[in-house]
Amino acid sequence: MSEHELSTIPKDARAFQGQAAGVVTRFAGAVIDVVLVALALVSAYVGLVGLRFLLDPRSFSWPDPALLSFLSLMAALTGLYLTVAWVLGGRTFGDMLMGLRVVTARGRRLGWVRAAARAVAYVAFPIGLLWSAVDRRSRSVQDLLLRTSVVYDWNPRSPLKESDDV
Repeated sequence: MSEHELSTIPKDARAFQGQAAGVVTRFAGAVIDVVLVALALVSAYVGLVGLRFLLDPRSFSWPDPALLSFLSLMAALTGLYLTVAWVLGGRTFGDMLMGLRVVTARGRRLGWVRAAARAVAYVAFPIGLLWSAVDRRSRSVQDLLLRTSVVYDWNPRSPLKESDDV
């Protein structure tokens, strides 16, 4: 059997392997990630409320979570999730489902500093992703600022070299 017959990359996707990812695919991956973090946060809230109920059912009342607190915690958890995922495998769960990987301009893994800066930039300015629709190399504002790129990559393991970050 040839290498192409044994490849884990879908036959129709092989031509796109390593190419810059478009805005629609990137947006879909981002939506999946935000929903995942929101579900984790809501699950933790329900778990804590349930624990409060179990510990003192007679005086239990539903806590009134402040919207600003929820959004702040959501932003912090999203930033942490993105940073860790980009450093460890170059992709989040949403990226994996969409066949994407985040790399440096030289095609290497992101280090902790660059991944954290990119995560902060995405959480603080998510609309910057839309710039990838008009950039000829499909780079977002965050990619331009931090010299990163998002490419199609269906390989289950990262074939990338170590990061260029210090």
